[in-house]
Amino acid sequence: MNDTHPRTATGKVLWTFTMSLDGFVAGPHHDMSWMTGFTAQPGLIEEYIESTSAVLAGRDGFDSAIGDSRPWGGRWAGPIFVLTHHPEDAPPTPDITFLSCPAEEAVRIGLEAAGGRHLGVFSPTIGAQLLDLGLIDEIDIHIAPVLLGEGIRLYHNPGGAPIRLHRLDGGDPAATARVRYRPTTTAKISIRTEPDRSWRGSGT
Repeated sequence: MNDTHPRTATGKVLWTFTMSLDGFVAGPHHDMSWMTGFTAQPGLIEEYIESTSAVLAGRDGFDSAIGDSRPWGGRWAGPIFVLTHHPEDAPPTPDITFLSCPAEEAVRIGLEAAGGRHLGVFSPTIGAQLLDLGLIDEIDIHIAPVLLGEGIRLYHNPGGAPIRLHRLDGGDPAATARVRYRPTTTAKISIRTEPDRSWRGSGT
């Protein structure tokens, strides 16, 4: 995992997600209702729309969200490939192709459809498989200022060895990233600002 160069000279395989600060990309049962009220970097969505020509997703994501919506607020149009063990019971959906094949074959199909531009991977499970196969060129994560506490993690591999990554935003590729937030919830208890001397006995 020390090679930071893209595997292809043109389109990349990008594992792209908005993630909560505690590492979840979806809530329980793949709930995505928490992904509102956040502000994207100016021009970033337009950059994704322009550079991404195909999407690879999983069946859970299709059933919970992609089936009745499209990426980036419905502003993106293009082929979506859904990797599933049960393509026979998937409802026919425009611009969506259901695949039942090895993950590496799904990547080949997706990159071919992307025609030299990027293939976006919108599945934590598939992304983890491709990472293990060495087929992820870049992990592009946006940390949302929220703590979910439970849900679907970006990467869940109990007992597995740590996977080290290189930062791509310049500087030291092994540097940690610093983020600072302030909770928006109000305190549930009253905090004294003056010393409490009521405990002192009369003889003190």
